Amino acid sequence: MTTTDTGTVSWNPEALDAIVSNDGGRPVLFTNARIMTMDPLIGTMTGADILFVGPLIVGVGPAIVTAAQDDNAIVVDCTGTTVVPAVVDTVALAGGRGRRSDHVATLTPGNTTDFLVVPDELAADVPGAVATLTSRPEQVRALVAAGRPVLWAGTDVPGRITAPETGIPAAPDLTGNPRLGVWIDREDFLHQELTADGRYDETRGGRRHAYRGRFWIDGDRIDYLDDLGFWAYGEFRGDELHHAGYVMKQS
Repeated sequence: MTTTDTGTVSWNPEALDAIVSNDGGRPVLFTNARIMTMDPLIGTMTGADILFVGPLIVGVGPAIVTAAQDDNAIVVDCTGTTVVPAVVDTVALAGGRGRRSDHVATLTPGNTTDFLVVPDELAADVPGAVATLTSRPEQVRALVAAGRPVLWAGTDVPGRITAPETGIPAAPDLTGNPRLGVWIDREDFLHQELTADGRYDETRGGRRHAYRGRFWIDGDRIDYLDDLGFWAYGEFRGDELHHAGYVMKQS
């Protein structure tokens, strides 16, 4: 990392510009790093590379950089830094997963491109490296989420994804949404009505208004805020609505 005449901290600025303007078609290669994959088979590698295309990791290991020019990859020199998963699988860290396939949040080909880059001296282990985000954020070289940079050289990336505003959102206008109506489970026990004003009303075992409240639909996800104050979640899968163990279809 270098400091410009204006005092602005810079780390691979040309690579950042290329990644931000990338439409997802060019591969991106972080090279010459120590990589703590947290994958029990791959382990930790020194002087290694991590290659990703869009939101997915496609390669991890030494010497991937040899193909970078052939593949028109965007190359980020990570000399003196360590790459760790941005999401820590605490169960795996504690030895609580018996099979490699059960491990999540590892820097394994095929997994989501979520990782953190920090100086070697701040990465004695994965939890310590991740703690840099809160204890010394100015030392973060890069934080990448689903293949897109969020932090770079300790500062926010222009145009980065931002968190939703805090607080309960206003009731949506769902007029015309095809998922409105009454959903009924296979045993005809649960009837859940979704209305255009963003309200739901459940009948359970013939007991009307068993639960009522507000709901929000985001893609295939539905969130519920019951009038009693608790939150719940459901997922649309094709023509089914899965919620709390129930599988429902529109009547």
